[in-house]
Amino acid sequence: MRKLPLYIASFILLLPLALAGQDPDSLRAVRSRTIPALQPDSVAAGRPGAPGTQTRDIPGVPGGQQTTGGQTPGQQIPGAPGAPGTPGAMPPGIDTTFTKGSRQWTLSADYTTEIPVPLDTAFSLFHRYRSADRYSDFNAYNGNYGQPTYQINFFDREWKPDGFLYAYYIPFMFTPSNTLFINTHVPFTELKWSNGGARSVAEQTFRVRHSQNVNRRLNFGLIYDIVYNIGQYNLQRAIDKNFLLHGSYNGNAYNAYFSAGINNHESEESGGMISKDDLSRYAPEGIPFILNELNSARSVLNNRYVMFVQRYAPGGKRDTVTGEVLSSGPVTFSHIGILEWTKRLYFDNYPLSSLYDTVMINNSLTADSLQQRTLSNTLRVDFAAGRTDRFRIGAGAGIRSELRRFGQIMPGDTLTRPDIVSRNMNSLVLTGKVFNNIGSKFGWNASGDLWFQGYRAGDFIVDGRIYKEFGLQKLGTVTWDATGTIASYTPSFWYFTWGSNNFAWQYDHRREFRLMAGSSLQWPDLNFSLRFNYAIVDNFIRMGAGAIPAQHEGGLSILALTAKKEFVVWKLHLDNTILFQETTNADVLDLPLITARSAFFFSHVFRFKSTGGELSFQLGAEAMIHTPYNAMSYMPATGRYFSQDVTQTGNYPFVNAFINLKVKRTRIFIMADHLNSGLTGYEYFLVPGYPLNIRMIKYGLAWTFYD
Repeated sequence: MRKLPLYIASFILLLPLALAGQDPDSLRAVRSRTIPALQPDSVAAGRPGAPGTQTRDIPGVPGGQQTTGGQTPGQQIPGAPGAPGTPGAMPPGIDTTFTKGSRQWTLSADYTTEIPVPLDTAFSLFHRYRSADRYSDFNAYNGNYGQPTYQINFFDREWKPDGFLYAYYIPFMFTPSNTLFINTHVPFTELKWSNGGARSVAEQTFRVRHSQNVNRRLNFGLIYDIVYNIGQYNLQRAIDKNFLLHGSYNGNAYNAYFSAGINNHESEESGGMISKDDLSRYAPEGIPFILNELNSARSVLNNRYVMFVQRYAPGGKRDTVTGEVLSSGPVTFSHIGILEWTKRLYFDNYPLSSLYDTVMINNSLTADSLQQRTLSNTLRVDFAAGRTDRFRIGAGAGIRSELRRFGQIMPGDTLTRPDIVSRNMNSLVLTGKVFNNIGSKFGWNASGDLWFQGYRAGDFIVDGRIYKEFGLQKLGTVTWDATGTIASYTPSFWYFTWGSNNFAWQYDHRREFRLMAGSSLQWPDLNFSLRFNYAIVDNFIRMGAGAIPAQHEGGLSILALTAKKEFVVWKLHLDNTILFQETTNADVLDLPLITARSAFFFSHVFRFKSTGGELSFQLGAEAMIHTPYNAMSYMPATGRYFSQDVTQTGNYPFVNAFINLKVKRTRIFIMADHLNSGLTGYEYFLVPGYPLNIRMIKYGLAWTFYD
């Protein structure tokens, strides 16, 4: 806490900026090949559209990627642009038959602003079909896709308290903050399917997305996303089913947005391998794990939400064809209502297994249950002055009520009679923002939340961002931005109180304090991007040794640098992503020093004069590797990754070979996944005790229909 005076001074300087925000209608739809720098409130944690930000994929969205401006990710942004190696640029291969006259967008962090998201039907590196793998550049998971996943890049991890129960499923989920809205002149449908391995161990994914307009202002759509992965190893089955229903009405003065999501995730739990040496001794199906058929352990996560946003801006005007905002009135009134419910279940038929140190409720059966429900309502008013295409300045403020209910079982007087405990913990929040746009190429903004009453009274988050777009004539356009966050917040309720058959705790934790800064540079014409992040964290809290909460006393610094560059010579491409990370205390937070992925491929478009058709073709291989570090281990009973200092992972290359094809509106891939398994050793772990699948042939395709 020696840096406390600096923190206080920084907060005082930024606090006036936190009392307002950005004009809801200061954004135009994308009219050029790059995302315009006119997305000021993308500064808020994990929100889209920040120029110079990294792109990440969204579940259920074709070619969809998320942008993060160095803030907390965890909110996926559907459909943002950016082919690998060219973040922020419109990828090649876009089908303008559909994209012309249609638009899509997501909502800003405060749900008051439409953030344009270019439509993307490109196929480049289509074999990277997994939503989790494209959500963040590098991920670690329990061997089988669809199981809990965490991001190797520290700055891509969810850290907000409300996301505790589902933090490791965010790459698969639909949430209130990642809904993609669309206005389309023709009905739109996409089907996407993949399969890998023999039937008995198959990994299958399926996705359907449909949207159509009732009239030029009213649109409805749905997405259904399935991951069904049996896995090569015993007790690693993962089933993820996620459904989204959304709608929007775009009037001149009145606008409404609706979305409802259902997220279901079920995983068999193996507890990890007994000995990693078994990889060289047995076939995958014969390897023994700590939990076995006697346990039949499994975890279930259910999440539901409904969001309804209304905005009224007298004097507003939209394009009669596309619905783009042409002008807005000086005042906008908004109401944002969100109801969210999450439940985690854990079952084990043999609690006396060696995986657990204690049994607190029932010796013969574990049936744990944790529940969290949140109802939030926000009323706010926003003001703006000036022309949207020249000088624009504005501010806004509002108040939000948060009603939370937590429920769990707690050990009682006997092993067979637990107590059912529920708690209501409510809060009131002041929220605000301020912004200033000078033309379309320069601006700044700031936003903030202050909890002033109830459960989280005294917490605050302040975000700020400045951006600039530079035109370099023949060298193209360079976009630079810088972001900052100051946050002091109460850790998740579940760090304080936990009740279950094998774990129970009552702790009194201090507020966690974060000072984060980020900067990014994008140069689409050179296929180059650079992202820098730095954070100072006081009272860092995580799951520590023994898989129980641990809070570090004192400061912790984390630095991350991500560089992306695609080299093109003739028809040969070398697409590279490298991540450098460093922490000041590896005992508290360990990260790999270097993580890298490189894809080398041949790309060509075959044109057939006789038919006028085209075939886009890519053939290549890619590898991913990271330096050794003490990767987090996993505790099935809590569903949480925790720090450990016994086992290292790393220095093992994961190699894939692939073919990508595109014919008209159909995209196809064939891939040899983990081609080098057994040839370069047996250290193919991302999480200790959970080996990745061995060599497997995978294939998949996507059809897009619109008429």
